[in-house]
Amino acid sequence: MSRRTAANLATSGEVLRLIRTGEAVTRADLGRVTGLSRPAVQLRVAELLERGLVVERTDAPSTGGRPPVRLEFNAGGGLVLVAALGATRTRVAVCDLAGRELDGREFQVDVEEGPGVVLPLLMDTWDDLLGDRPREMIRGVGMGVPATVEFAQGRTESARVMASWTGVVIPPVIQARFPVPVLVDNDVNVLAIGEHRGLYPDVGDLMFVKVSTRIGAGVIAGGGILRGALGAAGEIGHIPVLDGGGVLCRCGNTDCVDSVASGTALLRELRAAGKDVRTITDVIALVRAGDAETMAMVRTAGRRIGEVLAGAVNILNPSIVVLGGDVAEAFGPLVSSIREVVYRRSTALATRRLRIEPSRMGAQAGISGCAVMVLDHVLAPEAVDETMTVTALRRQPV
Repeated sequence: MSRRTAANLATSGEVLRLIRTGEAVTRADLGRVTGLSRPAVQLRVAELLERGLVVERTDAPSTGGRPPVRLEFNAGGGLVLVAALGATRTRVAVCDLAGRELDGREFQVDVEEGPGVVLPLLMDTWDDLLGDRPREMIRGVGMGVPATVEFAQGRTESARVMASWTGVVIPPVIQARFPVPVLVDNDVNVLAIGEHRGLYPDVGDLMFVKVSTRIGAGVIAGGGILRGALGAAGEIGHIPVLDGGGVLCRCGNTDCVDSVASGTALLRELRAAGKDVRTITDVIALVRAGDAETMAMVRTAGRRIGEVLAGAVNILNPSIVVLGGDVAEAFGPLVSSIREVVYRRSTALATRRLRIEPSRMGAQAGISGCAVMVLDHVLAPEAVDETMTVTALRRQPV
């Protein structure tokens, strides 16, 4: 890239990106990397300092004379509000601009109660968590919901599943109280983003599989989340298995892996077998007690999930499959059965370097993923530049 072209691209947003990534940490660095003149660099840095996105440090080591002023991204210069909704459990948090959780709360709420109940509860919780923090510091809101989401519109598309949410466009509801960018995605997508950015940032292709009340997957392809044309990528829960026995799935089809191997399916089958189980915790107790029938059902669920994942591995060829969700995290025999079938049924090339790992972040991956999703949007160079332009126009005299 020529010096002139680089200078044309080096807007304030691009200068912020260079500072955030550590590619340039002084004004001299910025001038050298971008080709901008000293006054141009000073102007862009001044804009970022004024907005609180950058701070100056004078504690850098000196090589003789006055130490250079180092520029740092100011993670404390703003806030993002995030919520990771599950079918029964939800975690809500306030994070800084580095995605670190400042305050959070977890509680049980049945999402089937509908957006009219759940969304006001989320917003009230954010208000409580914000406390005395200025609302002007909020830069964006990120949510993960257990439904298919048309990402561009933030619209939930969940016919027969979370039926009361079907067709709901969530961002305008949130923006009525918090007038900032609002991003909404499928809950497993945000888990995949969180796990990828937090633990495997150098891995280009990763698949996160959530085995909980329901089953779903989030796919990282080429370093970014794969949503598909309308947001329906990763819906592995509705791929049928061969020996499902004709079980009707909530989507309307039969023998979907979600309907025969999820936590909900395990509880249903164990109750039908006469076991007194109300929650996954009860199933864990039976497994730990060595109950043979329960162990057999858990292994069968793992083999069915493995059957579906083997096909996904053949198609996507990920480097890592991360297994998360309370069912996957609780049952070693289920994970072992998944591994066995995936390695046996997938092609030799697709599994040559494949790693199948348990989630190490757990529920925190959802909060992290929501924050990353928002921050990648609101701190993108073009978004920062647009905000700068709007602010400048508002300041012009009428």
